[in-house]
Amino acid sequence: MSEDFAELFASYESQRKAALKAGDKVSGTVISIGQKSVFVDCGASVDGIVDREELLNDAGELTVAEGDTLELYVVGLTDDSVRLSKALTGAGGLNMLQDAYDGGVPVEGKVREQIKGGFHVEIMKRRAFCPVSQIDSRYVANPEDYVGQTLQFRITKLTEGGRNIVVSRRALLEAEQQQASAEFFDGVKPGDVVEGTVTRLAAFGAFVELVPGVEGLVHISEISWARIQSPEEALSVGDRVRVKYLGTSAGKKPGETRLSLSIKQAQDDPWKTVAERFKDGDKVTGKVVKLMEFGAFVEIAPGIEGLVHVSEMSYAKRVHKPGDMVQVGDMVAAVIKQVDVEKQRISLSMRDAEGDPWLTVADKYPVGQTFEGTVEKRQQFGLFVNLEPGVTGLLPQSVMAKAEGEAKFDKLVPGDKVVVSIESVNLRDRKISLGTGKKEEVSDWKGYKPQAGGDMGSLGDVLAKALKKKS
Repeated sequence: MSEDFAELFASYESQRKAALKAGDKVSGTVISIGQKSVFVDCGASVDGIVDREELLNDAGELTVAEGDTLELYVVGLTDDSVRLSKALTGAGGLNMLQDAYDGGVPVEGKVREQIKGGFHVEIMKRRAFCPVSQIDSRYVANPEDYVGQTLQFRITKLTEGGRNIVVSRRALLEAEQQQASAEFFDGVKPGDVVEGTVTRLAAFGAFVELVPGVEGLVHISEISWARIQSPEEALSVGDRVRVKYLGTSAGKKPGETRLSLSIKQAQDDPWKTVAERFKDGDKVTGKVVKLMEFGAFVEIAPGIEGLVHVSEMSYAKRVHKPGDMVQVGDMVAAVIKQVDVEKQRISLSMRDAEGDPWLTVADKYPVGQTFEGTVEKRQQFGLFVNLEPGVTGLLPQSVMAKAEGEAKFDKLVPGDKVVVSIESVNLRDRKISLGTGKKEEVSDWKGYKPQAGGDMGSLGDVLAKALKKKS
């Protein structure tokens, strides 16, 4: 029975070893570190061995310790070991290049210069060519950025005794991306929140890479709870963001899959705390984000907007269109009139934030006093005269008709200054009746009688006597 078990175990180990082949990428744990080699458990019946020199940094220090996990490539198999490598490096003969080409083992190369159609890459002290389309897995906007970098490549062509070598970095990246993509979709489901990096911005949204090769779109409406006009207002390329994975849909190309993501849904809905943050009567400051015929929407916090109805824009003047008072982007002060959490509505008033000038009208404009005002407009029944922003009175036509110098009132036009008197104040209806500013002097000439013996009589007597004496 023990012999049967030994045979089974040996067969199992043989199958595990046979499953590995040159070019395979394996994940292994460092189990021992020697003077020249590092031993790795890569899942085979025998240990994996990688040259210690490959794991040194520029200062000559070892970068791994026992227990660390390494990602390595199988470069050779023997009865007692599995040869592993980060990538084939250094000087090597044609046989090593051929092995790397046949086994798909990555080789390390330095991008020396940009040439027509691609790059000159130095591989094992030999000159190789990498087409510009193969230097990365995405569109290359600035090829010069790759010059001087040391990268891993896969040999895609090896002819003429090693004099014609073509390499591709894209082939390696896409292989890694396919593996990362498969692992991602195996472990994620719609509704999960994951992290990613912003890779591109467009007018309609932002592209976020979740793992190498897996990129999704955050539509502009899903970037922020706040209203934004462009993704640049909230994001920059390179930003790390948390997104909710919404699911996939078919793309325009056959077999293409599109991922839908949301940044704002990965955050709390701001309306959940509105009742705690805002109360009726609070004075707030916000940005005008949208104009409608009936009013303006003002954002008072990210994702929280309130409406200022056109009738609530000003006490100082009559507002016919919101655009006459504010523009998108303006910062305005307002008072909260009502918060409706259930309907997610907030009513705001800009005029209440400025203050109602009629509250002090009775004290500022006592009956009988005269003031200078500005003609606002003329109607058949009289002139509307503005005393201060938001306070206008009526000078009736019937009063002007009886006034001294009636003609001057007929010539007044909007914008002219005029002195008026306060005749009456109706606070409830917000009305002030005005007078012409002067009271007419009434002379009862019919009842006038000279006093007997007055100065005029004495003067007459003197004149009469003088004329009589002369004659």
